[in-house]
Amino acid sequence: MHPDLFTIPLPEFLQNLFNTATLTVHTYGVCIAMGILASFLYASHQAKKQLGISTETMSDLLLFLILASVVGGKIFFYFEDVKYYFGTPANMIKSFSGGFVFYGSLLFAIPTMIIFFKKKKMPVLPMLDIIAITATIVHAFGRCGCFNAGCCHGVPTDSWIGVTFSNPSCAANPKDVPLHPTQLYSIFMLLVIMGVLFLIKNRKKFDGQMFLIYMFLYAIGRSIIEIFRGDSARGFIIDNVLSHSQFISIFVLIGVGYFYFRLKKKGELFSAS
Repeated sequence: MHPDLFTIPLPEFLQNLFNTATLTVHTYGVCIAMGILASFLYASHQAKKQLGISTETMSDLLLFLILASVVGGKIFFYFEDVKYYFGTPANMIKSFSGGFVFYGSLLFAIPTMIIFFKKKKMPVLPMLDIIAITATIVHAFGRCGCFNAGCCHGVPTDSWIGVTFSNPSCAANPKDVPLHPTQLYSIFMLLVIMGVLFLIKNRKKFDGQMFLIYMFLYAIGRSIIEIFRGDSARGFIIDNVLSHSQFISIFVLIGVGYFYFRLKKKGELFSAS
């Protein structure tokens, strides 16, 4: 694919400062930036429309979420190979610019959001429902970046849907072999989840339902896509049987089930009173 968008020469004073003669703009980074912008525009519009929350407050939330997502994504990435990273901490610094685990970002972002909402006296559950669709937007853009970078790819396949990565700069391994485009599978899954959430947006039975449905559908879809993943970096709890993401999905589904029935019962009690 196209891991690099373009490369520009740097002025001499910047060459000395950064110890490089050129600056390369990577497609992955641009996709992430576009996803953050698009998701922020959606979230801030909905928060103001539905709950009267200012754009400034949503801007503050965005900064905290970016920080939490980076920290969580990197920590979970390091735990995929504990011996390599924690045995030699210098390896953490060497790989800091790349390698993130979405589940890590998500699971760090959730408590960050809840703390922020409570501190700002914002309604937690209605805000989480807005964040559900927001998450699908930024994640879909991110997977577009993955596809161009060649990371998060699938196993080799003879199917017509296989995609061959040949760019020497891409992260796919092996190259020049048709692979399951699991990045595109993920994009399709996220668009389906987004569609489902928009369908129930004005029909939800209780606050928090959209966010829980998002978590449920993502955990199921991610577990299925993991079967076709071929990048060794994601790691396994049980070799070639249960990946880290599938393992996390089990606990996500348990948590979603618990909170769904609890909030549904609470919503029924309020509607009956």
